[in-house]
Amino acid sequence: MQQATRGRSRRSRAALAVVTAAVLGVAGCDAVGGGSPAPSGTAAERSRPSPTPVWDTGPDSVAAVGDSITRGFDACAVLTDCPEVSWATGGSEQVDSLAVRLLGPAGAAERSWNYAVTGARMEDLPGQMARAARRGPELVAVMAGANDACRETTSAMTPVADFRADFRKAMRTLREALPKAQVYVASVPDLKRLWSQGRTNALGKQVWKLGICPSMLGDADALDAAATERRETVRKRVEDYNEVLEEVCAADLRCRSDGGAVHAYRFGTGQLSRWDWFHPSVDGQSRLAEIAYRTVTAKQP
Repeated sequence: MQQATRGRSRRSRAALAVVTAAVLGVAGCDAVGGGSPAPSGTAAERSRPSPTPVWDTGPDSVAAVGDSITRGFDACAVLTDCPEVSWATGGSEQVDSLAVRLLGPAGAAERSWNYAVTGARMEDLPGQMARAARRGPELVAVMAGANDACRETTSAMTPVADFRADFRKAMRTLREALPKAQVYVASVPDLKRLWSQGRTNALGKQVWKLGICPSMLGDADALDAAATERRETVRKRVEDYNEVLEEVCAADLRCRSDGGAVHAYRFGTGQLSRWDWFHPSVDGQSRLAEIAYRTVTAKQP
């Protein structure tokens, strides 16, 4: 009887060992550090490696693409580019551009480049992106779309589908060359508000007659039904463009749009060129730089 008891005891211990081993073997699938059970709760969070942030709030170089606004057109002299006061890359102390805020004056002079072209439309952006990419910038600043709405007539405005296709092509062009470059996208300003502010200035209206944004600024004092409808058509098209900019940018992990901040900014006469009362003045360029810097350096988009 005693031997039988000892035999059963040994068999019981052996069976227990097998069961214990099996349980530990299953637990080992989630274990950290050999046979230790996996941590849970706060301990588990501490044990996980921190992911590398996709967005760097301190890029080391900046390239700019876009149109006359980014070239500082009419900010320093009539019908003339003035890239020194560009919101994106200018070196003017009065503007404190995005590049200067990010890199400092010396860094901005060495590691920022402006490839915007006065009069450019979205169809021109892929080419500008290709030229900018050759510099290998860590951040590309984009402001384009106003000229797609500023045409001779509303029927000549860039169709929304074409605008989207051109912007996607521009982003692909950059990504093929620089997969990790960051992109800041500014919204298109509210052209109708610019008309409402500038039409109070007689000199500005004379300059408008030279061909500045005729779809919105033509017959500046006309308030009849046809003129009102024309301006509303332009306003709506700009809103459609801004939706495209946000949508395409949101599909790219390394792209941030301003969320409509430039479009919503209420430019007053102090922020408009004293020559054409439509393009940003030096002070207006500074406001654009503020919006861009705030967006680029925000912890969350």
